Amino acid sequence: MTKNQAKLIFLLPAVIWVLVFTVFPLGYSLVISFHNLESKVEVTRTKVPVLDDDGNPVLTRSGNPRTRTVVERESVSTWTFMGGKNFSRIFNDNQAGTSARVTVIFVLAAVSIQLVLGMGLAVLFNRRLPARGLLRSVMILPIFATPIAVGYLFFTIFFENGGPLSWTGIPWLSQANWALFSVILVDVWQWTPFAFLVFLAALQGIDEEQLDAARLETSSERKIFWYIVLPALQPVIIIVLLLRLAEAIKLFDIPFALTGGGPGIATQSYTFFAFRTGLRFFDVGYASAMSYVLLIVVMIIVTLFFTRLRRSYA
Repeated sequence: MTKNQAKLIFLLPAVIWVLVFTVFPLGYSLVISFHNLESKVEVTRTKVPVLDDDGNPVLTRSGNPRTRTVVERESVSTWTFMGGKNFSRIFNDNQAGTSARVTVIFVLAAVSIQLVLGMGLAVLFNRRLPARGLLRSVMILPIFATPIAVGYLFFTIFFENGGPLSWTGIPWLSQANWALFSVILVDVWQWTPFAFLVFLAALQGIDEEQLDAARLETSSERKIFWYIVLPALQPVIIIVLLLRLAEAIKLFDIPFALTGGGPGIATQSYTFFAFRTGLRFFDVGYASAMSYVLLIVVMIIVTLFFTRLRRSYA
């Protein structure tokens, strides 16, 4: 066996994994998005004679063969080519528009707060503090929690009849605006530590000599942060922003566990709506079209950010 053949053999499992679990589902869902799938169960009833232990027909008192009805059920799927109708339907669907609006509000609010709060905490914890190592470890604990579990945890915290925060009298989950605020709050609690951790690592990578030289010129920490630290962190800020944008746009776990998309559809995100459309109402073609529109939007956002980053550092 040659060296190149050995490389191919070691790469084969990864290639098979990508083809089976990424490329094929992506292509198959694209085909589905141009079709309308209808699944129904066809029931047929057939009368068959009743036989005794010897295989002979059992007769009635009148001498006729006794029969019984056999019910057979068969699942039948019908594919109807729709062209681009599933895609155009998205822009005329009020519920899809509401879900997109909820997602945009969530992304703008949650990601902005996470970036600002994460940056502030990173600057604070980059200084000499008592038990700084322990505090840093405690700060990043929410990252390791499963979003579904976090959603159910905060459901008990926000529960308005006997929950730990019921004394506030705030309708955390039963009023539309408060429910969306609760979803944003939970996401900020879980993912601010991610921004904090990345920004802290970036701050520790800044040249101390450069900062010392800047302190000789000015005693204003605000000016040093604005003109020295912030420009040095720009690439990291863009990367964190991209990662959080990509994750926040796919919002599903927390509304699913915390509010169920309610009250009404006040916290129903775009991906949650696609999930309901495809897996609860079985409109698979429309759900696939919605997913591809979201994929295109995310690709455009990522491309614009990377183009901006290349121009800045070309």
